[in-house]
Amino acid sequence: MNGPVITLAVAPELRLFVPAGHREDGPADLVTDGASTLGHVVESLGVPLTEVGRLVVDGRDTPVSHIPRAGEHVEVHGVERPQRVPGTPLRFLLDVHLGTLARRLRLLGVDAAYENEDIGDAALASLSARERRVLLSRDRGLLRRREIWAGAYVYSDRPDAQLHDVLDRFVPELTPWTRCTACNGPLVDADKDDVQEQLQQGTQRTYDVFARCTSCGRVYWRGAHHSRLEAIVRKAVRHMEQKESARSTM
Repeated sequence: MNGPVITLAVAPELRLFVPAGHREDGPADLVTDGASTLGHVVESLGVPLTEVGRLVVDGRDTPVSHIPRAGEHVEVHGVERPQRVPGTPLRFLLDVHLGTLARRLRLLGVDAAYENEDIGDAALASLSARERRVLLSRDRGLLRRREIWAGAYVYSDRPDAQLHDVLDRFVPELTPWTRCTACNGPLVDADKDDVQEQLQQGTQRTYDVFARCTSCGRVYWRGAHHSRLEAIVRKAVRHMEQKESARSTM
């Protein structure tokens, strides 16, 4: 037996998640079962609730717990940017497929936990809740797990676009060169004499400024790859400055 029919309009930025019939401009009819919540209805279309902002039913903001009734007009809006996450500090957790993004966030001084082995969806969701971290993923199923603290879908598969997307959405404070890109631990200045046993002879002769991770002990210096990393940092900082300037003039 068919249930109540509603009309549903999905925001343009969310249409990549939904079946073809709901990707066109304007609302489309949708048959519901008369018992499921609006949140469940939206998720059943393929849209993770982490990506949903306002739900508007017949012109009124409505919670995800609302049970749609026949004839209602539903608008599904995307998350408002910048997105404010309850609690501080802002911290992230990335799944196994986002290693490059994790390293770039760490390069910018953003707290970004990452497991380089697949520990499973349940463990990731539990870690997100336990440490109050925003879970970043391209796995829609993972983002539907109820136990996660907060989550966000990473829309691009290109690291540059991924980084800018996260920066635009959450506007984290940037403190470049303050985190270990290998383990996420804090970096401190290190005396050359204290770290020379970890250095090759060529590095000992060529460099004098070093930093060391307080968690894993890894030593850093401005080596051959520094110019490439510096370019990533400059581009990200400039991107954030431009976004902030645009917001201040609105």
